[in-house]
Amino acid sequence: MSEDKSKSEGPVLIKKYANRRLYNTQTSSYVTLDHLAAMVKAGTEFEVQDARTGDDITRSVLTQIIFEEEAKGQSLLPIKFMRQLIRFYGDSLQSFVPGYLDMSMEGFTKNQGSMRDRIAEALGDRNQAIQNLTRQNLAMFENAMGVFTQFAVGDAPATGTAQPKSEPVKKTDSNEIDTLKQEMEAMRKQLAELAKK
Repeated sequence: MSEDKSKSEGPVLIKKYANRRLYNTQTSSYVTLDHLAAMVKAGTEFEVQDARTGDDITRSVLTQIIFEEEAKGQSLLPIKFMRQLIRFYGDSLQSFVPGYLDMSMEGFTKNQGSMRDRIAEALGDRNQAIQNLTRQNLAMFENAMGVFTQFAVGDAPATGTAQPKSEPVKKTDSNEIDTLKQEMEAMRKQLAELAKK
């Protein structure tokens, strides 16, 4: 059933029996806490009633879902937050906490799209920096190999015509070494900047 249809008909009624089984009256099937968690994630509203008394026990079932998720190692609620929350039980401000938390979570939910975009953007910048660094490393490696190849060619026995060693070749080698030094220094600075982030 579509989300729009379930919204127009009201929340799905889930009945909890004495044997702790949960029954979805809309689909006429038994469900688990994992099914209910999936319904929450899909945005499907539901109400859980005690099958014997008819009492609304949605809050306790949702709390149980959170407990199960935390037990699986999902750790969404920080310990400090849970301790602070427990301190508010019985406090004179207890009645204000649910509204405040509801408003805070609603604001967070509204902004999650832009937060995801910012995180992707930040990671994209870091990925771009890593790609640039990789390109520079490859260029430096190719330059180094070029220098060593020239030395090897100059020292290798001639197979056909001999290549004379001339002064301009030494200047080129010196220039390439200077270039390598500069590239290594630039790379060192980039690595230092990445380490700071």
